[in-house]
Amino acid sequence: MDLERGILQNSAKRKESWKTVLTLAYQSLGVVYGEISTSPLYVYRNTFAEDIGHSETNEEIYGVLSLVFWTLTLVPLVKYVFIVLKADDNGEGGTFALYSLLCRHAKVGLLPNCQLADEELSEYKKSSYGVAPERSLASRLKSLLERHKVLQRILLVLALLGTCMVIGVGVLKPAISVFSAVSGLELSMSKEHHRYVEVPGACIILIGLFALQRYGTHRIGFLFAPIVCIWLFCISAIGIYNIFHWNPHVYQALSPYYVFQFLRKTRRGGWMALGGILLCITGSEAMFAGLGHFSQLSIKIAFASFVYPSLILAYMGQAAYFSRHHDVEQEYHFGFYVSVPEKLRWPVLVIAILAAVGGSQSIITGTFSIIRQCSALSCFPRVKVVHTSSKIHGQVYIPEINWLLMLLCLAVTIGFRDTKLMGNASGLAVVSVMLVTTCLMSLVIVICWHQSVFLAIGFVLFFGTSEALFFSASVIKFFEGAWVPVALAFVFLSAMCVWHYGTLKKYEFDVQNKVSISWLLSLGPSLGFTRVRGIGLVHTELVSGIPAIFSHFVTNLPAFHQVLVFLCIKHVPVPHVRPEERFLVSRVGPRDFRVYRCIVRYGYHDVHKDDDEFEKDLVGSIAKFIQAGSAGCNSSQDEPEKDGKMTVVGTCSSHPILVSEHAEVDNDVDLAETSESHKVIQPKKRVRFVVPESPKIDTGAMEELKELMEAREVGVAYIIGQSHMRAKPGSSMLKKLVINLGYEFLRKNSRVPSYVLSAPRASSLEVGMMYQV
Repeated sequence: MDLERGILQNSAKRKESWKTVLTLAYQSLGVVYGEISTSPLYVYRNTFAEDIGHSETNEEIYGVLSLVFWTLTLVPLVKYVFIVLKADDNGEGGTFALYSLLCRHAKVGLLPNCQLADEELSEYKKSSYGVAPERSLASRLKSLLERHKVLQRILLVLALLGTCMVIGVGVLKPAISVFSAVSGLELSMSKEHHRYVEVPGACIILIGLFALQRYGTHRIGFLFAPIVCIWLFCISAIGIYNIFHWNPHVYQALSPYYVFQFLRKTRRGGWMALGGILLCITGSEAMFAGLGHFSQLSIKIAFASFVYPSLILAYMGQAAYFSRHHDVEQEYHFGFYVSVPEKLRWPVLVIAILAAVGGSQSIITGTFSIIRQCSALSCFPRVKVVHTSSKIHGQVYIPEINWLLMLLCLAVTIGFRDTKLMGNASGLAVVSVMLVTTCLMSLVIVICWHQSVFLAIGFVLFFGTSEALFFSASVIKFFEGAWVPVALAFVFLSAMCVWHYGTLKKYEFDVQNKVSISWLLSLGPSLGFTRVRGIGLVHTELVSGIPAIFSHFVTNLPAFHQVLVFLCIKHVPVPHVRPEERFLVSRVGPRDFRVYRCIVRYGYHDVHKDDDEFEKDLVGSIAKFIQAGSAGCNSSQDEPEKDGKMTVVGTCSSHPILVSEHAEVDNDVDLAETSESHKVIQPKKRVRFVVPESPKIDTGAMEELKELMEAREVGVAYIIGQSHMRAKPGSSMLKKLVINLGYEFLRKNSRVPSYVLSAPRASSLEVGMMYQV
């Protein structure tokens, strides 16, 4: 599936008219704001579950409303809409996007095969804030991070911790949203019957939700925007009705005075109630994570003009109702549906369930997206990624993660059976992600934006202090459900760290055992063994040198193909790599050797091509390299990888005259006749190179292109290394556990690399090696 052209078109369309911006704003309601829009279902119920009381003076309900108002204003509106959204990674957002942004502005990334050529990518652009002075605090902080590996590892663990908490939200949010929506049935049946309906009903809806994921967001997502829109309209309309009908003066509670009154009266109970108030901003991170699907302006317009006012009206309406009903505490525990007029409860219940499904869909899709990013950057075991849309590159489906989330979600629903426990768990996960975002944003302000360190400190103090207060109120409930995200984060973080550590050790072994180019040169043009017809692709993770797998192979089988390509497929810390910058090509040895190195670069959101398209682009890039070298008349083309310099070559779409697919009936028929016969007979397609007759192309290059064409027509063989890792004798017990058990278990139970799956089985050859690290 080739989405490159669509990706470029989508990125270009985002700078357009107001009509398109408003359309994107409407679409974002279903994808981004479904999660935060359903929070009124359980915020008051979880907040007053702490026994803070509900007196006739209404100080408690007014204080909670004031806290909800200022929390919604400061965190989603001020922090995310006006500040964090500006820290996008070429249009992409999320915790890992912030880490990727830092890796590009400071050399803090731990990816092993980075090159200077990667910094010349068009999307590897630095910010437009200029360069920080050498003696400034920002420059000193940058050099401090670049010098100390320990700080780099802490930064990576921090980003991975935020990722793990996002996964935790992906488990907990569907459970609490659907369970709270279904809990509206308690007003229509007895408590004895309700408990036998609530949990099974929620589980059935959750199973259906996860079962639908395989069809992709683009197939079921068209329902989400209108559903969330109707839901926001309903809760705002009901809020307005409750305000005017029950307490028109409830707006006075928006004053921060009631916050201090509430905390002074309730003391420890009010502090613990912050864990319930925190739930009103769950889904704020989705605004930043969903940035890749929409534009900054569309997300800002949708939240500021519709979502934010609707939520404020909904919370004010509930507070107005509760301020006139003080018996609600004992009977219905401040549930959402008790404030809904009785005649509207069933329609609102249906809409709430659909909105809860839509909100859950957004966090599930976000979980798929962030796991895909981590997997692409070697921070998560390889999983199967299914692209469910040929137009929107960010819509993916990961079967293993989907069913794992479903099982964990069902376990939470059946195990807790209480929105209070689910809320405690969800609150801790949400505030942990926000704390990680605050820490990474402070570094972005200094290192990427080149702003004052004091501005970053002020950002941390203002937002970090309030989030730390929410965190303390959530972590105190560790044994009341908050242990779930901690346990999930520990398991996922352990798996991520083990996988990343094993990947680094594997690459270090390849570097230490690579064969020098001088050894290759000493073999002569024949390379010391028989050259057979065809192209041999040797897959390696090395960006320089000869991989040990090559010497291991030719030692046991002294024959190889007439054209040899050392192929490295790697990911760089940018969302997308343009097609014209996809390939880096160079020679390994003199021209007569017919040995090349080709590095294929993908961003963490790019889609790998199918094998036929990939082969065409790969061979076409080598042909372009040969032609460019001949046209430049550069004698250094015969030198082996001088100074590690490589030529940037695009895909076939960026130089269409080089490679053409045509129907080959007879070798003596010219291209015009062949194209005519193609319309009638449609024989097998072959790849040919259209070499213009120009004096700039010398005879050697013509022969090289001809030989490459003949080798491509014979076929391509894929030589793939199959490594098994063991810790060296004498290693510590911890290292043996991590490598021998942890990494090997993950490797055996994870997906093979995408290029292995796409390679034709009949043309693939696996070479096994034992790595002792």
